[in-house]
Amino acid sequence: MSDSNGTLRRRATLAAFRGAGLRPENGSSAGPPASSGTADRTAHDGPKKRDLSLERPTKKSEKKKRNNEVSDRLGCHKTRESLLSSASGYNNYRGVLNWCVVLLVLSNARLFLENLLRYGILVDPIQVVSLFLNDPYSWPAGCLVIVSNVFILVALYTERQLSKGSFSELAGFLVHCINMAIMLTFPAIVVLLVPSMTPVGGLFALGVHTILFLKLYSYKDVNLWCRELSTAKAKKLARSLSCPSPQHFNGGSSKVCYPGNLTVRDMYYFVFAPTLCYELNFPRSSKIRMGFLLRRLFEMLFFTQMLVALTQQWMIPIIQSSMKPLEDMDLSRMAERLLRLAVPNHLMWLMFFYWFFHSSLNFTAELLCFGDRQFYRDWWNSETVTYFWQNWNIPVHKWCLRHFYKPLLRRGFSKIVSQSAVFFLSAFFHEYLVSVPLRMFRLWAFTGMMAQLPLAWFVGQFLRGNYGNAAVWMSIIIGQPFAILMYVHDYYVMHYRKEAN
Repeated sequence: MSDSNGTLRRRATLAAFRGAGLRPENGSSAGPPASSGTADRTAHDGPKKRDLSLERPTKKSEKKKRNNEVSDRLGCHKTRESLLSSASGYNNYRGVLNWCVVLLVLSNARLFLENLLRYGILVDPIQVVSLFLNDPYSWPAGCLVIVSNVFILVALYTERQLSKGSFSELAGFLVHCINMAIMLTFPAIVVLLVPSMTPVGGLFALGVHTILFLKLYSYKDVNLWCRELSTAKAKKLARSLSCPSPQHFNGGSSKVCYPGNLTVRDMYYFVFAPTLCYELNFPRSSKIRMGFLLRRLFEMLFFTQMLVALTQQWMIPIIQSSMKPLEDMDLSRMAERLLRLAVPNHLMWLMFFYWFFHSSLNFTAELLCFGDRQFYRDWWNSETVTYFWQNWNIPVHKWCLRHFYKPLLRRGFSKIVSQSAVFFLSAFFHEYLVSVPLRMFRLWAFTGMMAQLPLAWFVGQFLRGNYGNAAVWMSIIIGQPFAILMYVHDYYVMHYRKEAN
């Protein structure tokens, strides 16, 4: 009995030993179940084997790290470009821009302190009213703005009669020409003859009439194109231009076709819209974003106060100190006056650009749900003068391209002649908006604009890249103060020298 029991025990031990010998390395059983003693040993040894498997990647990473350290000690160079090189592809210069802003502020802090110590605080917002009004009971500039509605309604009435066939095309063209000619000459005569009209008030009134002139010219052209398409009975062209593909505005209303656009509501929407080019169906945004609208309103109020403060505290004292005939000074004194005027003038020009083209036009567009918000492009990266004039004022550029430049090309004129004609038209309006309010004609603004033609040719031919961009910036910073200095000199000679004599 005892022998049989011993034999059984030996067989069981052998089986257990064989089962343990057949177990694979990962701990999974490949044979029959082991005995309890073997299972205990397996459970005890199992974690150790899993720890070893987890340690293998760590050992590999440590080995790789040691190899990298050795390679770094042996060699630390590879093919790379310097960050300031154009071949490096690096373009994040925000820190340099911040440095330039800080340096500009610190460099002008001394001038600001000298101004305060010499003149005291000159800022007076109430005094701004005197720039628009000589007599509080006489508002000639405001009256001119109200009278401009007559020209708007005459243009609308003429287009309605043309759509009905009551006016011939020649008669309608003559009515439009007379209407727009009076629109430019009548306010200029009022500004020149009414003594209570201030220069700033005259500039405001003439600016409004100039904008309306460009808008009504576009209104006349687009309606003429729609009539031509309707007369030609061209289904495809009429669908693509006169009545575009049927889409829907807010509220499900379909797009307008000619002559359904000839309404008072449509006309005044175009008058107040931030564009100079008329369309039957403008792109519209879905809703008014109150947060965006309030931010633009805050910017408008803030930059208005900043422009007023800088004009009163900085510009006026410099201009008053410059009221001395140029022939009484040497060249170095004249250059010093020009540079003193350049920095505040350029700073105010940049503020005005942001206030008008970003804050004001976006505020108006958001209020009217006007969809096209591209009022400017990256003119600050201009490498040519032509690129600057094409991108800093997109509404005017679109109008010139659509209603002046391309029509000249279609009539057979060359590109050079057409570009020169565009600059000539711009020079005329610049001189119109400066000389008439000042009541003196010196053609400095006209000459400055026409000088852009040879400057554009020179920069385009001989300067490229950063050099061209620097030349554009120099023309902006120096050109405007030089024209202002010329007008200040002539204004002083015209009004103050006679009194002194």
